[in-house]
Amino acid sequence: MLKINNLTKYYGKNKGVEDINLDISKGEIFGFIGPNGSGKSTTIKCIMNLINKNNGEIFINKEEIKKKNFNIKEKIGYLPSEVNLYDDLTVKQMIEYSNSFYKKDCMKKANELVKRLELDLNKKIEQLSLGNLKKVGIVLTFMHSPKIAILDEATSGLDPLMQEEFYKILLEEKEKGMTIFFSSHILSEIKKVCDRVAIIKNGQIIKIENINTIRNNEFITITIEANNIKEFKKILNDSIIEENHKMIKFIYTGDINKLIKELNKYDVDKLLIEEPSIEEIFMHYYKED
Repeated sequence: MLKINNLTKYYGKNKGVEDINLDISKGEIFGFIGPNGSGKSTTIKCIMNLINKNNGEIFINKEEIKKKNFNIKEKIGYLPSEVNLYDDLTVKQMIEYSNSFYKKDCMKKANELVKRLELDLNKKIEQLSLGNLKKVGIVLTFMHSPKIAILDEATSGLDPLMQEEFYKILLEEKEKGMTIFFSSHILSEIKKVCDRVAIIKNGQIIKIENINTIRNNEFITITIEANNIKEFKKILNDSIIEENHKMIKFIYTGDINKLIKELNKYDVDKLLIEEPSIEEIFMHYYKED
């Protein structure tokens, strides 16, 4: 449904993204995760043709995205990280105005979403909190039942209850066959809804993986407390998560028996072996060269 070939965007001499390649299937919720400044929003703005790319091709349903191709844009729902709408319109007027863009009547779906998100139709856009403004953005994104939804930091501003309702909406739309490109820096929400995830770092994809595969890999987290922490660092070749002068915590991917045998050479005050959180697994990927 969404295919990106060799996408590259530079801002002068500064790299936005470089050689991004993605192939996302119909009905898939695809996570796109990375820290702020990693290239997530640049990729999305190129998909939406909001900025000019230096190189590469972007296809939706095998049709290349170009500025004048309005037929493709009708198939896309877009939720930016910051929602900017007409301040002097009420929520109802804003939704009705958006409805006028489409050849079909989208008001039934819009009103269902308004009810679920507990929006006040009579409030003006300028009166809305950040969370309620984001809710309006969600309604405008999904009201026309797009083939693909492009979401950039979609839950920012939403309270926890509304976040859960939003996740339900995503999973329901997936069941109907919608493809969802879900950009975020919040690792726990990627875990909740996504089928696969691409990890982006410094404008380049460093890993594309199935969420379950990442969780099922032979990673363990080891915490060692001892007086001679510097000695332990000499035998570690895995990612250090946290450390101070008496403690070191790291992700280990090797033979645990070999590690324990090596640790027997040192005085250890405390040793903790546990399954890493998904956050720690992603940090492992971020720290890789």
